[in-house]
Amino acid sequence: MKKRFLIIPLFLLSMVACTNTATTTEQAETKVFPEFNADSCLKYLKSQTDLGARVPNTDAHDRCRDYIVCKFEQCGLKVIKQDAELKAHDGKILHSTNIIASFNPDNKNRFFIAAHYDSRPWCDEESLKEDAANPVLGANDGASGVAVMIELARILSKNPIETIGVDLICFDSEDYGVSGAENSFCLGSQYWAKNLHRRDYKPRFGILLDMVGDPDAAFYRERVSEYYASDIVDLVWKEAEKAGYSDIFKNQQGGAITDDHYYVNALAGIPCIDIIDYKPGIGFPETWHTAHDTPDHISAKTLGIVGNVLVRLIYK
Repeated sequence: MKKRFLIIPLFLLSMVACTNTATTTEQAETKVFPEFNADSCLKYLKSQTDLGARVPNTDAHDRCRDYIVCKFEQCGLKVIKQDAELKAHDGKILHSTNIIASFNPDNKNRFFIAAHYDSRPWCDEESLKEDAANPVLGANDGASGVAVMIELARILSKNPIETIGVDLICFDSEDYGVSGAENSFCLGSQYWAKNLHRRDYKPRFGILLDMVGDPDAAFYRERVSEYYASDIVDLVWKEAEKAGYSDIFKNQQGGAITDDHYYVNALAGIPCIDIIDYKPGIGFPETWHTAHDTPDHISAKTLGIVGNVLVRLIYK
């Protein structure tokens, strides 16, 4: 996923709440949460990559769309397919479909979890020209977040609750952009933010998952998330701390990244944060936008950590 750093004026950054890095002592929790099966999650990831690179306007892309819809429907979720013809930076029309799967669709007390399911058409971080022209398989950059959501759908189907509604949103045509072409990334989320799948859709907040499967992943408090929804960042990072994942969910400020959550905030006005693997001073994972973004560079443990944090949010 190609992402540009946002230049945020200093007077806006000054509005962002300071991160509290102090460790707090919490009483031991007695609540038992449903199990997030990391091995099953990894299988869902491989099922996507086995189809090939899911570049828009390809057979692999369309088969992945149908696979995701099928998995959500098998779990009893109500699925909406939001079709759109989206114009890319090069003038090409991308036949795109955002997928929205809803648990307890009529419950007004709800939030959403999202990820993109398309693959980047080029390995533009490869040094060899012949490799750079090939599409990215996108095991981490795309399939990891979707796999987490499919496992969450399975958990919700086996452990239903009435007090909350959850939407699982798969954005399309996220990774077709190029640097320098304004708003050329995140086409699916831009369309969704301007054309919500329900006219009365008012979730409390959203959580975007992006590159959540690397063995050496670290999730810092992303700065766009902090600006628009610092309270949601606090909520998620606090749950990660309670679960014992402070070594992965770093309670420190990270970079400001243009991703699907930016357009959800800016265009739809829905508070949305990004759980993304970006290390200040280092950058994205080594496999980012390369031919090495494959399942053998994915950790079931990392997927399970992210999934368990989300399970805690849902069932509390």
